[in-house]
Amino acid sequence: MKQAEVEFLPSEFTRKLRLTFAPAIKAGFPSPAEAYETDALDFNNDMIKNPDTTFYARVRGDSMIDAGINDGDIVVVDRSPEPQKGDIVVAFYNREYTLKYYDDTHKDEGYIELVPANRRYHAFRVTEADDFMIWGVVLYSIKDWHKGPLSRTK
Repeated sequence: MKQAEVEFLPSEFTRKLRLTFAPAIKAGFPSPAEAYETDALDFNNDMIKNPDTTFYARVRGDSMIDAGINDGDIVVVDRSPEPQKGDIVVAFYNREYTLKYYDDTHKDEGYIELVPANRRYHAFRVTEADDFMIWGVVLYSIKDWHKGPLSRTK
């Protein structure tokens, strides 16, 4: 495969998108918990805090698979927060958009690193000489679990 790149998608945050928000769901043994619905979740209102600086992007590549972000996933990215060490960011690095962990541990030494979440790839050491910009911080990832790996094996 290849390094995780992003394909920008149009976003529309003015419409209401109210989804039913179920009670906590346990991933262990089933329990006789309440089987009723609770509050409503409005994705645009409850999860998108800065609509003017938030966008969607589709991930292409496999360099973030150990972070749970796979080829074809959609990420919700906000351009307004300042990245912190450990954040997953969309970066413009030497004329390409890439998705990586942000690590500013070595900032005093004159560089930062963009770190993949796949051992097959190496970290990028970013210096002042590079064409570089943090495009945004990943807030959420969206996956299509309907067609998981077991449905592809025959």
